[in-house]
Amino acid sequence: MSNNMKNIEFEKPAYSDWQDAAIKALKGKPFESLFTKTNEGVTLQPIYTQESLVAKLGDELDRQVATIRSLQNSQAFQVAQQVHADTSEAFFAQLDDSLARGNEIITIDSRVNFDWTEDVLVKLASYFSEYSFKITIKDTKDPLLTVFDKIALDQREAVKGFIVSTQPISLHAFPSVRSVGANTVIYHNEGANAIQELAYALALAAKWVEQEESFEAFSKKFFVSFAVDTQFFTEIAKLRAFKVLWKAFSSAYGVTQNVKIPTVAETSLRSFSKLDVYVNLLRSSNEALSGLIGGADLFTVHPHDVLTKPTEQSVRIARNVSLILKEETNVLKVIDPAGGSYFIESLTADFVKEAWALFLEIEAAGGIDEYTASGKLAEEVEKSYQSRIHAAQTRKQSLIGTNIYANPADAFECETNPLFASIKRSAIPFEKLRAEMTAADVKTGILTLGTLKSSKPRADFIAGFLNTVGLVPEKSEPATTVEEAIAWLKATEAKYVVIAGNDEDTKEFVHAILADKPADVLVDVAGKFKDEEEAWLANGLNGFIFAGQNIIEKLQSVFASMKEVQR
Repeated sequence: MSNNMKNIEFEKPAYSDWQDAAIKALKGKPFESLFTKTNEGVTLQPIYTQESLVAKLGDELDRQVATIRSLQNSQAFQVAQQVHADTSEAFFAQLDDSLARGNEIITIDSRVNFDWTEDVLVKLASYFSEYSFKITIKDTKDPLLTVFDKIALDQREAVKGFIVSTQPISLHAFPSVRSVGANTVIYHNEGANAIQELAYALALAAKWVEQEESFEAFSKKFFVSFAVDTQFFTEIAKLRAFKVLWKAFSSAYGVTQNVKIPTVAETSLRSFSKLDVYVNLLRSSNEALSGLIGGADLFTVHPHDVLTKPTEQSVRIARNVSLILKEETNVLKVIDPAGGSYFIESLTADFVKEAWALFLEIEAAGGIDEYTASGKLAEEVEKSYQSRIHAAQTRKQSLIGTNIYANPADAFECETNPLFASIKRSAIPFEKLRAEMTAADVKTGILTLGTLKSSKPRADFIAGFLNTVGLVPEKSEPATTVEEAIAWLKATEAKYVVIAGNDEDTKEFVHAILADKPADVLVDVAGKFKDEEEAWLANGLNGFIFAGQNIIEKLQSVFASMKEVQR
């Protein structure tokens, strides 16, 4: 039997065969419902094949793969654990601990709660003489920059590191310090999508290269910074696409050899939430793996509680995320682990094409400064942000623990880390409304109709809907008569009640319930009832709750209406 199995050959199905099977399984839904449009405007196919990839890219495929592999640095994915401390003593204690436990890059944001005094800078200079670093500064006058004055002259050539700033920093005596960066994290935190980030990186490069004496001199100082979000494959493709775009960019300056530019990356904080914070740990692990596969050279994993106040434990966990991925996945044993993937290669090519087109548009407008001054950049980023936040509020994008599977028992942490207070996070509207409703002690309820079996699906949906803003609704026993429903409405403390039953029971009961409900109770219905909607609303129904609805807009409206009723 086993020998016969070894000799069996299965015919390879064609795309059309798979499509026919998919259409049959969809049971009347259009095949196009399997296509997904990303925030970047790229349409994702339901399946990718070798034939479709070759047909799309042709000879470009080999060039794309070869370019990415040739521009990958050998020292990939070095651990860059950021130091979080309130005092200089704690700062150096944490720094020593992190270096002893696997941190490879000293990572500092200059905005600390202590002063960069002479003694602190002299001590820090001794670390910079021995270890590579990544520092983030406010501007060219940042006091942290004076650390370089404390480094001995005979040691300066050997000092290696990165300076993240909005402006290039001149450090002529430090040839191995990269101080001209395209920091796309700023745009990412405002809501930019992957294509925009890539185009802005090139536009910044085009701006800074003009200020250098030669492209060679520029390339030795330049690096790019990305934040890596939770869209796993998108972020892998983004990091890979930059290498292809960089090759095209350098070629435009007559450079024919491969010029490797470091990619400095970090976990995205726009996807982080103060609600159910341990989910942030899952998000950052997912993002770090994207960075690892995508070919990031340095990577910072932010602690899961970084939006409030990191602890020694959370910092250690964040560092271990990088170490475990780096040491135990074996990804670094492969030059380009995503290379050859039909899906990722196709997505990479899409990003390259669209980002290059946007870059050319920016250059045609006079460069990134003119493009920004015109308001076009802010307009496009805001459009991307609105698309993203709408997806979160309608659950087209899941924020586990925030817009779905929310735990209302979780304590909401009001403290905010000032370093990250301005990031346009998708969770903020949920956090804000939850705080308001919790403070107002809003009482809600679910009036179930019919039987437990028939009412449970909609009742559970409503409970989950309300949980997103911290509400725990009182749930009735299934009412089988109008009298039972009215009695429960008059007995409950809830001032906002959602009726949950199947279509048949809802249509049978609602009209009579509305006629006799307490005047101070706001009532909604779970589901869509287009034929009955007008009559029910005319008879006192507040509205409807259904899948795909904007949760924040709906519950803000409910909250405002409850205030009006209570007046």
